[in-house]
Amino acid sequence: MDDPTLRMREKACEYPDVDEGTACTQSSFKVGGKAFLFVGEQGGRSKAMFKLDQSRAQASQLAAQHPEDYQVGSSIWITARFSAEKPMPEEVWQKWLDESYALSLPKKKRK
Repeated sequence: MDDPTLRMREKACEYPDVDEGTACTQSSFKVGGKAFLFVGEQGGRSKAMFKLDQSRAQASQLAAQHPEDYQVGSSIWITARFSAEKPMPEEVWQKWLDESYALSLPKKKRK
């Protein structure tokens, strides 16, 4: 079966200065020592966690429509759950990944 996180992981590694490692049972992606993406598996589904600011409203709307797939808490992190049969929409995760990476850059490197 295809890994629905593969393209997400590959894209995360394409950003400058990214370190890939593990945190607990998940893969973690960091820039400047700050994590911007966690990817793993939980309950037979894939899970990805992103830092969001400007896209929190979109994430909150998705969480209201699909509470089993998206969680928005009080922190900056949001969680998406998906599978190969029901993947996370690529346009959504790419936008969120870009934003999460940008939020994790050292302040002197942010645009």
